[in-house]
Amino acid sequence: MSTLFIADLHLDDARPDITALFERFLASDEARGANAFYILGDLVEAWIGDDDDAELPARIATATRGLRDAGVPVYFMVGNRDFLLGESFAERAGMELLDDGTVHTIEGVPTLLMHGDVLCTDDVEYQAVRAQVRTDAWKRQILSMPLEARRAFAAKARSDSKSRTGRIDETIMDVNQGAVEATMRDAGVVRLVHGHTHRPAIHDFALDGAPAQRIVLGDWYDHGSVLRIDGESTELRGLTSS
Repeated sequence: MSTLFIADLHLDDARPDITALFERFLASDEARGANAFYILGDLVEAWIGDDDDAELPARIATATRGLRDAGVPVYFMVGNRDFLLGESFAERAGMELLDDGTVHTIEGVPTLLMHGDVLCTDDVEYQAVRAQVRTDAWKRQILSMPLEARRAFAAKARSDSKSRTGRIDETIMDVNQGAVEATMRDAGVVRLVHGHTHRPAIHDFALDGAPAQRIVLGDWYDHGSVLRIDGESTELRGLTSS
């Protein structure tokens, strides 16, 4: 039996094939035969609140609840697109919420689990905005708005994000290796799994003289991506929507 990880699906009505791929994968024998299933943030393109009455959140909840009802624990960690997702939806969806920076023992190895955005310390502008929008006061203000106003706000935020991404150096948006090592050292681990950067890879390096590993999950914009850890075997692969 294996442990499965996904992140950065950015599910959106504009890409129904990816939503269908997500549903099929969670209903697959592979997913339903797993020890545990982890979603490390940015499940949707934008989360406007647990009270969203659109079809997409309902479909997500049905898929994740189905996996949980099949006996597979489903863990969810918010990302920068869905940090407003709370206990109400998690309960409906059969998911257990995890704090960013949680350590779980995966196939016998203590593993640090993160969305990954806090490791992008070179992007000073992003980190300042992140700190602002994660405050309880900011979240209360947004969630007090009518649904349609929140939808408009989310659409503008996505547009602004795309514009910003196109004008800054891509290297600034990647993780800082020093931040990675310091965070892993503080957590007392030699393996880290995260998403956010959309640069899927398995990085082997030395941490204080010991072998260490950072695994970056892929995004789901054009196809799926899943990490499978099975004993000593680690596989990061794509999933096709066909």
